Amino acid sequence: MKVHVYDKAGKLVPAESAKVVKTDAEWKKQLTREQYEVARAKGTERPFCGTLLDNKKSGTYVCICCRLPLFTSDAKFDSGTGWPSFFQPVAKENVAEHADNSYGMRRVEALCARCDCHLGHVFPDGPPPTRLRFCMNSESLDFVDARDLATLAE
Repeated sequence: MKVHVYDKAGKLVPAESAKVVKTDAEWKKQLTREQYEVARAKGTERPFCGTLLDNKKSGTYVCICCRLPLFTSDAKFDSGTGWPSFFQPVAKENVAEHADNSYGMRRVEALCARCDCHLGHVFPDGPPPTRLRFCMNSESLDFVDARDLATLAE
């Protein structure tokens, strides 16, 4: 599969990557209980409680499960909803979208393209230039400071 990753110079580049597949037992061993409930069991953290909601540092938000780069701080905005929100991913290929008709609602679920980690949902009420709001769960993300992006090199 084609995705974008960081190279040793800390630059985002296209790359081939294999799908990451693990058993539930392996995910449970890797993640905290809260991370597992959101990222693998498709839960949602309570609004205004996520650790990354008020993060103002410069860097990249990566998948908590497989470390794939997902969103940069440059695309983050305060949506007022209580969850970290972004108007676009680092690369369209890195975030998969699927119809979610659970709980009697029609929504678009956002997933990590490499490991199918549940990230949150995408709504058509964001700011320019995309008018999209990627409403993400902090439990599904980790933050890597801009000066440390080369540590993500594959």
